[in-house]
Amino acid sequence: MKRFLKLVGLVSCISVSAFASAQEVNVYSARKEALIKPLLDKFSADTGISVNLVTGKADALITRLKSEGKYSPADILITTDVGRLYRAKEQGLTQAIETDAFKGLISQNYIDPDSNWVGFTLRARPLMVAPERVDASQLSRIEDLADEQWRGRICIRSSSNIYNQSMVAAMIAQLGEEKTQAWLNDFVKNFARTPKGGDRDQIKAVVAGQCDIAIANTYYLAGMASDGDEATRETASKVKVVWPNQQDRGAHVNISGAAITKHAPNAAAAQKLVSFMLQEESQEWYAKTNHEYPLRADVEQSEVLTTFGDFKAEDVDLAKVGELNRQAVVLMDKAGWK
Repeated sequence: MKRFLKLVGLVSCISVSAFASAQEVNVYSARKEALIKPLLDKFSADTGISVNLVTGKADALITRLKSEGKYSPADILITTDVGRLYRAKEQGLTQAIETDAFKGLISQNYIDPDSNWVGFTLRARPLMVAPERVDASQLSRIEDLADEQWRGRICIRSSSNIYNQSMVAAMIAQLGEEKTQAWLNDFVKNFARTPKGGDRDQIKAVVAGQCDIAIANTYYLAGMASDGDEATRETASKVKVVWPNQQDRGAHVNISGAAITKHAPNAAAAQKLVSFMLQEESQEWYAKTNHEYPLRADVEQSEVLTTFGDFKAEDVDLAKVGELNRQAVVLMDKAGWK
């Protein structure tokens, strides 16, 4: 009888443990806590699944996943740029997501061909100029930035920045290596200074007169335009967004997104979270809070983004952009982009 009770007790413990495990999901997020936790709290309230959140630098989280291996507690990686999602997949850190439920909600281009990652929001990287010093009609294409008239007038982040790497990778995918290298060689000659700082720093440099043109993601400018600090809002108001390549391939875009980890202990809960993030209400909150473009066509963008105007986005295979990342870095190095 005692042996039976012990057995029952053991089975009960196992069942309770399995149940508890199924009621949580562990998230590694490259998004700051304030930009994602309210949505994760809503997920927990709706599903009863608790979320354990770890935030950190995007590349550091991928390194952590790799070092933890099969012992990693992470179920899902939420990160920025398709280059990082591709990198996580390439390193064997992800598994296939069940995508049938949302394939009709967002473009297939924002879902990995092997379903190892899926996009949550769209990010655009146009030109931002000082309108009193730059005639926007002379910047109909990003290729125009290689012209001599822009010598010493461009600010941009370093070549180690993955947003720039993906931008160049997208050019390789559409223009070929030879044309992209030729463009890079002349583009780099037009830098106003050695690349430094983040996207906000490039915008501030334009306003300060250190350069006339910057390349930056729109959500940085939108964040500045809606900042609680009046001086920051004033700075944002002094630049104009210019959408290049509207008559041909479109402006460069990328995504933020997620992948379920290879050894996820709570894969089913992670799948529910991915699906939740693509629900209409979630897309609306996530896109407007982060000032990024929603991937769902039935969800409106933030009012601030609307002021930047409508644009045609490039139609490039994002999986290919991730694949071409190394090649992009090689070309950038050859051109002398620091």
